[in-house]
Parts: sequence; C-alpha cells; structure tokens
Amino acid sequence: MPDRISREQIARAVGVREISITPALGRDDGSVWVLSLPTIRVGNLRDLKLIDATAFGTGLHPTTALCLEALEETTQIDPPDAVLDVGTGSGVLALAALARGVPRALGIDIDDEALRVARENARLNQLDDRLQLMRGGPGDVTGTWPLVLANVLAAPLIEMAPTLVRRVGHHGRLVLSGIPSAVERDVDSAYRRLGMQRVGTTSRGGWVALIMQASW
Repeated sequence: MPDRISREQIARAVGVREISITPALGRDDGSVWVLSLPTIRVGNLRDLKLIDATAFGTGLHPTTALCLEALEETTQIDPPDAVLDVGTGSGVLALAALARGVPRALGIDIDDEALRVARENARLNQLDDRLQLMRGGPGDVTGTWPLVLANVLAAPLIEMAPTLVRRVGHHGRLVLSGIPSAVERDVDSAYRRLGMQRVGTTSRGGWVALIMQASW
C-alpha cells in the first residue's frame, strides 16, 4: 500500500479491528514487490530460493518467466552439458538450468552487485559447486556452448549478436528474452542474418522470448 494510507484505513476497508504492516522492498526496477524470500518454481522439478536484492531476475517478471519456460522446453528436447547465462543478474536462469540437471553453468555480468547476489543465491540453493561466475560480456569468454541464455534489453541483443552467436556451439541453441513484441522482428532478423534459425517462440504481456538454433 502507499505510505500515505494508514493501517487504520486499511483495517476499516477490509472490515477488521486491526492490521499489521510489513515493509516491502522494490525489485526489478519497481515492477515487483517482495515481502519475504521468494521461491521460483522451475517447471515441475523443484523450487529456487532467491535473496531479496536489487539484481534483476526474481522469476516473476514476464521476460524471466518466458526465459524459464523456454529453458524448460529446450532442456527437455536435448539436455545440454553446459549453459552460458549472459547478463546473469540474480543468477536465476543459470540456477534453473542446474536445477533441471544441466551439469555446469557459467553466469556472466558486468555488474559486481549482480555477481554477488548470484553467488549468494547459488549457495542458498546448494548449487554453488556447479555455477561459475565471471565479470564481463560474451566477448570476454572463449569457447562455445550447447545452450546460451540472454535475458537483456532488445537493443543490446541486436548490438552484441555477432559476439553472442560465436558463443553458440555446433547445432547449439540460443534463448533470447527481454524483447518487446514491437521489435521482435528486428531481433529475429539480426540473428537470422548470422545463421541462426528460429525454432520456438514464447510470449506474454507484450514480451517475447525467441529460441534460436545454430545452422552450423
């Protein structure tokens, strides 16, 4: 409730004698409010617990939820042996991949606070022995990956397409999220020009996630 609303006003509105108030902290740039440690369900497999922090990725934002759905679909079809999570934020996507049985994951981010939060979330879920974290972007890592996840903004997705595609292995898959439906075609085109093929799409509330596969 807004701060200007007193507990007495709330009690009268709901028809009770008194009511207790618990402070809430904003998450995901004010889009989600959290009263307690959130748990995120990864399909039917298990729950993930996330600490209350400012790093993006509560699992409740549509872009993260879409990425989690795409991740579940992808790991069911052909489980990869490793995942690269670009712009890992809270680490929720990398941790979800590990929870679904992927042996190891690398999460990268340019934000030191995000890496701290992701590290703490990994310890909280007892997945820290399989999650590696590194500061940087896709151009700062070497090698290729059977599955790459990138839940960032549409403009950076287009800008870093050539670098991101180089991280995708032979017939590997790339999940792109954070895409407003209005620019879906622009993001899709940027990756198709580089040899990626769209093999799946999920959408919700004006947001789109694309599942791409390498043609090489």
